[in-house]
Amino acid sequence: MAKKLGIDLGTTNILVFVPGKGIVLNEPSVVAVSDDNKILAIGAEAKIMIGRTPGDIIAYRPMKDGVIADYRVTEAMLRYYIDKTLGKWNIFKPDVLISVPAGVTSTERRAVIEAAVKAGAKNAYVVKEPILAAIGAGIPIHEAAGHMIVDIGGGTTDVAVISLGGIVASTSVKVAGNKLDAAIADYIKKTFNLVIGDKMAEDIKIKVGSAIPLDEELTMSVKGRDFILGLPRTVEVKSNEVVKAISKELREMVKAVKEVLQETPPELSSDIIDRGIIMTGGSSQLRNFPELMFRRTGVKAVLAEDAYYCVAKGTGVALEHLDTYKKSIITKR
Repeated sequence: MAKKLGIDLGTTNILVFVPGKGIVLNEPSVVAVSDDNKILAIGAEAKIMIGRTPGDIIAYRPMKDGVIADYRVTEAMLRYYIDKTLGKWNIFKPDVLISVPAGVTSTERRAVIEAAVKAGAKNAYVVKEPILAAIGAGIPIHEAAGHMIVDIGGGTTDVAVISLGGIVASTSVKVAGNKLDAAIADYIKKTFNLVIGDKMAEDIKIKVGSAIPLDEELTMSVKGRDFILGLPRTVEVKSNEVVKAISKELREMVKAVKEVLQETPPELSSDIIDRGIIMTGGSSQLRNFPELMFRRTGVKAVLAEDAYYCVAKGTGVALEHLDTYKKSIITKR
């Protein structure tokens, strides 16, 4: 009766996939901790607290750039999500498969496995995110053909060329959704003398953000604190201002894609030209991002169906066919 769980352990969100049921949990990877190191809230409950806590409570993300920054808190968070998925009275320990960024070191990988085992997993498996994203996007990764995956999450952008079930060339850069939010907040502070929180910056990115300038701009009223007077104030922000704010970060993401394309063997390059670049992950849903990729690389880019859920779906498929994906599954304990 071994239960199986697939976990997309993201910097901003954690998704849990149960084979046969699909995605059963999608919560922010945020934990609220009190001064005396007690964990007060986890997930959605803790996310509401970000930027709103009194002095003796901090709400923060224990994952940074896709890897564990705070081991104890990550373990508690994993335990909470495993219990929440299986129910408090579950006596069987589950097999857990967790996603990690493509550029993860062996130490970081071991930390993820140990955290999962301590949090109540019977066996913990780790698979690189681009492989899971490709599986979740429905790409036949075992063919002798090149497929390029760009997985852009909250903490990392993972770029990989996959052929015959393995990664041929890859890179992982620590520029993704969170850096875009920070760039927007920074721009608004410099341009309008207005200080805004992370949540507001993320709202701007989702509602009016775009990767390339728009002819018909969208506008949004942004509330924050005046940097000079210290009083609350509202300003109007337009799409093309957001494009300007995040252009440097987008350039870095495109540069990562170009680097992987330069390392790709010529035979696989021709496959990629035919098939295009597949984009997955929450931050790849930024308006016109595939168009920007096409303009900068000359290779057509397509947003995968359910881009946000690709990695989580991939964990589910890999769990159901552990033997098939043995080559990609890195560690087991």
